[in-house]
Amino acid sequence: MAKKKENSAILSQEKIADGIYSMWLKTEAAEEAKPGQFISMYTNDGSKLLPRPISICEIDREKGALRVVYRVTGSGTGTELFSRMKEGDIVPVIGPLGNRFPLERAAGKRVFLIGGGIGVPPILELAKQLECDKKQIIVGYRNEETFLKEEFEENGEVYISTEDGSVGTKGNVMDAIRENGLEADVIYACGPTPMLRALKAYAEERQMECWLSLEERMACGIGACLACVCKTKEKDHHSNVNNRRICKDGPVFLSTEVEI
Repeated sequence: MAKKKENSAILSQEKIADGIYSMWLKTEAAEEAKPGQFISMYTNDGSKLLPRPISICEIDREKGALRVVYRVTGSGTGTELFSRMKEGDIVPVIGPLGNRFPLERAAGKRVFLIGGGIGVPPILELAKQLECDKKQIIVGYRNEETFLKEEFEENGEVYISTEDGSVGTKGNVMDAIRENGLEADVIYACGPTPMLRALKAYAEERQMECWLSLEERMACGIGACLACVCKTKEKDHHSNVNNRRICKDGPVFLSTEVEI
């Protein structure tokens, strides 16, 4: 069923790190939202026709609210316009969009929940909802601005990597896994393509189940324009070529199904 655009009121907004903002929105999308999905947010600037896809960070069904944590990508961009908004302002949104992380695959297993960069926020709601035998949250940052760290610590064992070594393991999430001697049966991850590519290789080498949320620039966000595709082993029934639409068929894929 097609999603309708709705006008969502901002409940709160704050800057939580350099260029990183947290926004709570009152939205009907909270009723159906699941970990791994996203919403498309429109600016109130008529010159910017396309929405900005933003991953869902937290879901509060009781309040009918969603939290998004996003990075401002430059002056005059859609995300920069969002960052200027305040409580009570209205943001047109469509959602929830995309598929979800398959939580049921974690039952009784040791799990890695891995986020890197702006792929960190969607891991939080996943960590809150996931039920498994052992929950290991591994998050990678640029520096000591480890946003959402406290929230993660309430929901599992947390291991941090930073590019400059200011907190936790110096390096990336793979370095943190090795340094701490961590082991798991299933991986759930979201982050930049080089990180996901390394995790895909790591999982396949060990014959582990691995679910990846792919980051990609999107246009329509509903699967109509084919602007955001990834290569797959099987032909897509929509386009009859070896690709899948990240916004519609994803953003979450089993690592063995995609080429990155």
